[in-house]
Amino acid sequence: MTLVRLDRTEAAARLTLARPERHNSLVPELLHELLAALQALHRAPPALLVLAAEGRSFSTGGDVAGFHAVPRGQRRDYAARLVGDLNRAILALLDLPCPVLGRVQGPLTGGALGLVLACDLVAVTPRGFLQPYYVDVGFSPDGGWCAMLPGRIGEAAAREIQLLNRRVNADEMLHLGLAQAVAEDIDAVIGQWQATLLSKVPAAIARTKQQLLKPERRVALAAALEAERQSFIDQIDSQETDAGMARFLAKSA
Repeated sequence: MTLVRLDRTEAAARLTLARPERHNSLVPELLHELLAALQALHRAPPALLVLAAEGRSFSTGGDVAGFHAVPRGQRRDYAARLVGDLNRAILALLDLPCPVLGRVQGPLTGGALGLVLACDLVAVTPRGFLQPYYVDVGFSPDGGWCAMLPGRIGEAAAREIQLLNRRVNADEMLHLGLAQAVAEDIDAVIGQWQATLLSKVPAAIARTKQQLLKPERRVALAAALEAERQSFIDQIDSQETDAGMARFLAKSA
């Protein structure tokens, strides 16, 4: 694996997004590797998993340049595969019987939010933030922005953040319950969580996670993520999205 690393010790595992030169933005190759790593973790679950990323950003979501490089007429198929794989990764994280600890050291934007929403505990540095960008780029929201976020922070707050493309800083993430700790040294925080969790009874932790995501809620969540995927596909090949991506890329150049 080159874009995702899976490291394991006797008790714990660490899954690292490793595309720092592109802010760990999501492309098919990265998601394929992420799914392969998650399949390995499901075959032999660790006592806990840390989800991390290299570089200054956790992930800036779908690679806009990658989408824009796909010719008009082919973007629907590209989006269908990409968002479908992202949804499968989100559900695979949620389905793990072990605690998943999110390590967010910087920007968290676009569909990558879903990977962090699937974590049980999240630590973020003071430089960390989340921001949707969909209404600026011209994409339809994916990655749980509509399927998961309103249930976490309330529909009104989710509407305001997304419609205004408002940045949510680390302290507000903590206030909204999207993070459980803000600290300069998030590795120390995660180390403390890890020590505490490893002192617990694994079967009881697995049962707790199972009860927190009951089968009927899991089915509803999968359906909501699929609805996001269909809406994303319907929007991606439009003229206004093509123009939005071009403007976004020009500003980022």
